Amino acid sequence: MKPGRIFDQPYLLLALTSLFWAGNTIIGRAAADLVPPATLTGLRWSLAFLVVLPFSWPHLRADWPVLRRHLGAITLFALLGGAGYNVAAYLALHYTEAINSLLLQSIGPLFVGVWTFVLFRERLTLLQATGILISMTGAFVIICRADLGVLARFAFNFGDVLILTALVFYALYTALLRRRPAVHPMSFLAATIAASAVLVVPPVVWEVATGHLPVLTTATFGALAYVAIFPSVLAYLCLNRGIELIGANRAAPFLHLMPVFGSVMAMVFLGERPQLFHGLGYALVLVGIFIAARR
Repeated sequence: MKPGRIFDQPYLLLALTSLFWAGNTIIGRAAADLVPPATLTGLRWSLAFLVVLPFSWPHLRADWPVLRRHLGAITLFALLGGAGYNVAAYLALHYTEAINSLLLQSIGPLFVGVWTFVLFRERLTLLQATGILISMTGAFVIICRADLGVLARFAFNFGDVLILTALVFYALYTALLRRRPAVHPMSFLAATIAASAVLVVPPVVWEVATGHLPVLTTATFGALAYVAIFPSVLAYLCLNRGIELIGANRAAPFLHLMPVFGSVMAMVFLGERPQLFHGLGYALVLVGIFIAARR
C-alpha cells in the first residue's frame, strides 16, 4: 500500500489511533509519579507542536485567514480534545486503579452516540448499537480477565469521576469534528495542538507554584518523546481523518481496540501468557467493530 493511500483507509487509521493511545495509557501511568498531570499535558502539546510545525507550516500560512475567523472553534476543539481531556485523564491516574480507568473508557463509544444525538439528532442504528455492545463486552472480557467478580468489586472514586469527565470531553470532540473549519488537516492539527498548549498554561503555573515539579530522568524524557509523537501528532491525525471518512458513530467502537493492544503489549514486553479469555475478548471486539463500522 502506498503511503499516500493510508490516509484513505479509515479502519487502519482508527486502529492506529487506538494502538498509540493504548501505549499512552501505559506510559501515562508509568509517568504519573514523575510528572504532574497538567505539566505532562503542557509538555506533551508543546513538544508535539514543535514536531508538527515543519510539516504544517505551508498549510498554516495558506489557511491562516480561515483559522483566524474560527479561533473560537479551534479553542473549543483544543479544550475538549487536547487540554481538558488529557489533564483530566492524567490526573485520574493519581486517584483510581488502572482497571477502573480501562473499564470506564470502554463505555466511551456510548458517550459519542449520546452527543451525536443531542447535537445532530443522529441516532445509532440497530447494527451500530449491537456492534458497540458486542465490542464493549469483548473489552470487558479482556480487562476483567473473564472474571465477573471484578465488576462486582468495582468501587467508584474521585479518579473515576475524572475519567468520566475526560470521556465527556473526548466524545464531544469526536461528535463535533464534522463542524471543524474547512482547512487542511495539518493546519487544523497544528492549530489545535498550539491552542491546547496555551490553554494548559494556567494549571501548569499552579502546579509549579505549589511545588509540584517534574522529576527529570531518562524515563521522563523517554515518556515525553513518546506522548508528544504517537498519541498526540500521529493519533489525532489518524483520528480526525478516520472520523472524517466514516463518521463519529461508526468510528467510536474502535476505542475498544485499546485493551486489545494493551494486552498484546503486556504479552510482548511484560511476558504475560496468552489465555483463553484473550482470544474470546479479541473475537468479540473485532466482530463488534465489524458490525458497528459497516455502512
